[in-house]
Amino acid sequence: MTTRIDARFQALRDEGRAALVAFVMAGDPDLVASLKILKSLPAAGADVIEVGMPFTDPMADGPAIQAAGLRALKAGTTLNKTLRLVAQFRAFDAATPIVLMGYYNPIYVYGVAAFLAEAKQAGVDGLIVVDLPPEEDQELCIPARAAGLNFIRLATPTTDDRRLPKVLENTSGFVYYVSLRGITGAALGDYSGVAEAVARIKRHTPLPVAVGFGVKTPADAAAIAGNADGVVVGTALVNALEASLDAEHRAGPRSVAAISELVADLAQGARRGRPGAGPDKPSFSKA
Repeated sequence: MTTRIDARFQALRDEGRAALVAFVMAGDPDLVASLKILKSLPAAGADVIEVGMPFTDPMADGPAIQAAGLRALKAGTTLNKTLRLVAQFRAFDAATPIVLMGYYNPIYVYGVAAFLAEAKQAGVDGLIVVDLPPEEDQELCIPARAAGLNFIRLATPTTDDRRLPKVLENTSGFVYYVSLRGITGAALGDYSGVAEAVARIKRHTPLPVAVGFGVKTPADAAAIAGNADGVVVGTALVNALEASLDAEHRAGPRSVAAISELVADLAQGARRGRPGAGPDKPSFSKA
């Protein structure tokens, strides 16, 4: 079964360019503004959208994304409302892949079977659940794949060649390579090791590899796009939104534009990372 994620990465491979994967938190700063932000992303240049599921204990997230989740929770965002948000977006956009990203606890409480059925119906294409290791694949990964959703795994600089096959065993859609140790939002600064890391992962899988953590500028996006199949940006977008909010953390007149304009700049950077690439000059590594 081919998902929207599979189709999008194949189309970008044919174009010879990397994907821009944009992360935003569902319900930040409120559900109405959140939907407007989601709708703005494809036209701005986002090829895949990651939607954060707000959670009270986001252990892998840095301060900016933690704050975004807390704003969303304060605004009344629940997992059910997150799924409804995706369904509203999907009524507007039938093509852009949507990945839900977060933690297992809210899904477990919701009920795995109910969550997967409703996620599929809403138009979700994939899941990233950061606190479920491969040893727990029967909990959610295997059922998600049976429901027609991609289950995307994270690989890190500490995922060595012995561990990597286990991490990739049931991964689908793409591999998310976390380019630094630590929490979201930290700056990498030096992308010299990304090419080697991506090549190592590709020796184990034919899946696209998207690289994130620390991407803040078009230059960062270009540096990663030269070696990876996708560039993931999250904290920079969340920071841009936060800067547009008023003193009570309500959406301001430029909240949507703050994100969409940065996405457009980052998308241009990602495209600059593949000079001369096109359908006749694919620059993706062969698995």
